[in-house]
Amino acid sequence: DPRERVPVSALMARFAQAVVIAGSLTSGLVDATLLDPIEHAGYTGELPDPMPLSRALELAPDRRPARAAVRPTWQQIDVDLTTRTVTRPPGVKLDSGGLAKGLFADVLAESLAPHASFAINCAGDLRVGGARGLTRPIHVESPFDGSTLHTFELARTAAATSGIGRRSWLDADGRPAHHLLDPSTGMPAFTGVVQATALAPSALMAEIHAKAAILGGPGDARASLPYGGVIVLDDGSHRVIQPPPTVTLTQLSAYAT
Repeated sequence: DPRERVPVSALMARFAQAVVIAGSLTSGLVDATLLDPIEHAGYTGELPDPMPLSRALELAPDRRPARAAVRPTWQQIDVDLTTRTVTRPPGVKLDSGGLAKGLFADVLAESLAPHASFAINCAGDLRVGGARGLTRPIHVESPFDGSTLHTFELARTAAATSGIGRRSWLDADGRPAHHLLDPSTGMPAFTGVVQATALAPSALMAEIHAKAAILGGPGDARASLPYGGVIVLDDGSHRVIQPPPTVTLTQLSAYAT
């Protein structure tokens, strides 16, 4: 659209706001304005069978954490949810990618909230909840052999997994590529973390935390998972971060004076 200020649907406004939130919360690591670099890397449609993760890692460059872009485009986006308008420089493109999966799961959860129990799976982004507060198992799968690395037993939560195992290919120059880019270079990021599963109160937040954990590398991954999760490193090892303990109203009342 050639206009700088564009009227959009309510859902599109929420997605554009999610792009800004993701950039802000991760200091620019999760940048959903990198559609052109992703397409340039070769992700322009349905991918053929992915390259085995072990082979992609053999060909990958030296590992280093991703960094934010020097002049991040997401900072130029302004969203007004009331008027349902998005303001940005014409030509800026938003990549829905994983953020949309998380957002859609949350939107569905809003509709299903009155039910006794529900479980939503939007292409791997999960929301579980319902009035009865049933506990459900959430299994985390290894990107190397498909085995279950860990199982969380949780109620009223969200989970998202991001990784490079299922979408890896060789670019036009024969280099391994995937869809998680380093915003500072526009190139696929090989950080030493190949998969991250994040728990969070919402699927959108889980998606943001999972991507940040991969892009930040092993040194910062744990800090990117404040609600818990699982980190898988490129040597096949994994780390489990347990969710913080739940504080109930009864426990809080003990501190009342």
